[in-house]
Amino acid sequence: MAEISAATARGFDETQEAHDAEPRSYWVAVGGRLSRDRTTMVVASIMLLIVALAVFAPWVATHDPLQGSVLRRLKPIGTPGFFLGTDETGRDIWSRLVYGGRLSLICGLTPVLGATCIGGFLGLLAGIGGRLVNTLIMRIVDVFYAFPSVLLAIAICGVLGAGIGNTILSLTVVFTPPIVRVTESLTTQVRNRDFVEAARASAAPLHAIIRKQVLPNVLGGMLVYATSLVSISIILSAGLSFLGLGVTPPHPEWGLMLNALRQAIFVSPVVAALPGVAIVITSLCFNLLSDGLRSAMDVKLPS
Repeated sequence: MAEISAATARGFDETQEAHDAEPRSYWVAVGGRLSRDRTTMVVASIMLLIVALAVFAPWVATHDPLQGSVLRRLKPIGTPGFFLGTDETGRDIWSRLVYGGRLSLICGLTPVLGATCIGGFLGLLAGIGGRLVNTLIMRIVDVFYAFPSVLLAIAICGVLGAGIGNTILSLTVVFTPPIVRVTESLTTQVRNRDFVEAARASAAPLHAIIRKQVLPNVLGGMLVYATSLVSISIILSAGLSFLGLGVTPPHPEWGLMLNALRQAIFVSPVVAALPGVAIVITSLCFNLLSDGLRSAMDVKLPS
């Protein structure tokens, strides 16, 4: 009996080692496919450039983004010293765009990151925690699906008030339910796999099964879906700022800049459209990056 138990333990250890090695091989294959995808690499380079401009805004900006002058208001593109023109109060558009990228990226990335952590935990718990836990979590999630995401974000910001913190909180609440549902679906597919059953048969604790067997197999799908939500988060945060429910003046933010420049669209249409162009380019880059990541992760390893 001791020899049988030792052989069984050895067999499970070998299975566990093979399973532990598979995610590393999988991510190596994903990285190789990403490096050969020219479109994804170009998009990633543009994203890195946008992030770098936002991070190094104090060194990249040519003027104080909050300092204006009535004498130089609504200058066109190509004006000496203001190559992207000025806004309705004479502030440099280029400087406000690079500084505004900070707040737009923060309001776009932070809610998705928070929702991924919260929703991922709840989705894993719902997928592997039993029928009662699954029913409790998923029925609460269904309640949030009764409200359109845009209206829910507007309602939360309307109750809590405008501000960066309230914008991030409202968008986190909006994005958590879909991530819970996606994670729960992925976990349900994984929980009946042989390696999970072997871990259960060995009396492994639930947290160890989730960390070692389940999470590595659902993390890829969660990452792809979360990446696709970043573009939506940027657009929603800009929309809230445009409506006066997000970032408050005088902070530079792309949606707030659109709201301020909309009255000058007939006087200087190109300058008024620049914040919208920044939003479109950034959102498109995140969408293309998500598509490239999804294609790269659709890889089959040899058994």
